[in-house]
Amino acid sequence: MKKQYMGDGMLLLTAFVWGSGFVVTAIGLKYLTAYQLMAGRFVLATIILALLFSKKFKSFSFAVIWKGAVLGTILYIAFALQTVGLEYTTPSKNAFLTAVNVVIVPIIAYFIYKRRIDRHEAIGSIIALVGIGFLSLQGSFTINIGDALSLACAVGFAFDIFYTNLFVQKEDAISLTVVQFITASFIGIVVLIFRQDIPMSMEKEAIYSLIYLAIFSTTIAYLSQNIAFKYTTATRAAIILSTEAFFGMVLSILFLKELLTARMVIGAVLIMAAILIAELKPVTKRKTALKDVS
Repeated sequence: MKKQYMGDGMLLLTAFVWGSGFVVTAIGLKYLTAYQLMAGRFVLATIILALLFSKKFKSFSFAVIWKGAVLGTILYIAFALQTVGLEYTTPSKNAFLTAVNVVIVPIIAYFIYKRRIDRHEAIGSIIALVGIGFLSLQGSFTINIGDALSLACAVGFAFDIFYTNLFVQKEDAISLTVVQFITASFIGIVVLIFRQDIPMSMEKEAIYSLIYLAIFSTTIAYLSQNIAFKYTTATRAAIILSTEAFFGMVLSILFLKELLTARMVIGAVLIMAAILIAELKPVTKRKTALKDVS
């Protein structure tokens, strides 16, 4: 039981750190472009992971390399959409729209593996769409470009979750993570060279943002998540991690003085409800099954 509480605590820490990442990213974007911020974040995180797990390099198989490369490519695209989207929308909206990935995962599973979408997932998807409407649609029923990119980023992170869960069944999770970030770093550097966007100097605020994102939002958060999965259930983990959006909103209000409208609050509540409905279905099914047996 103590190990379960430890796992839950580590997941809550991960959710808090990821929620704070939206705020730190918004601060970093005042001094760096989205592509500079991503490349710096991934390169620093890769160096840290390589130093921590240097022995893993000797055991890399071809499967680990190509699967990690796929995950790294997906991760870079998802972060690119999220970070660029944050240039045009608020951190709290970006956080909640990104959290929609939990509802998108079963839809991906349906189209790729024809896995049936159950009632809870369908209800969750509908509520999430309504929440997105409240959160993002403007008076003319158009959607802000930043919100659209944030939604696209949610799809990217849904693919990342889907394929990570698939690949870790046969490969070492830490080895996959190392290759994933090496790939994301490589893509980030190539993009900077192609865009001729390599920074020649940095403000101290930009350096602080990069260090925080690399150490906390990337290295520590991902390692905490991987370790915590050993001590808690997938359902509890998904529910706890979904609080990332809540932390992102609260920290945006506290540190960025972000002003939230009633429509945005309603949209945020609906999206959080959709996530909980989609993720609580195993618990509901298990209770129903126990009643039937008794």
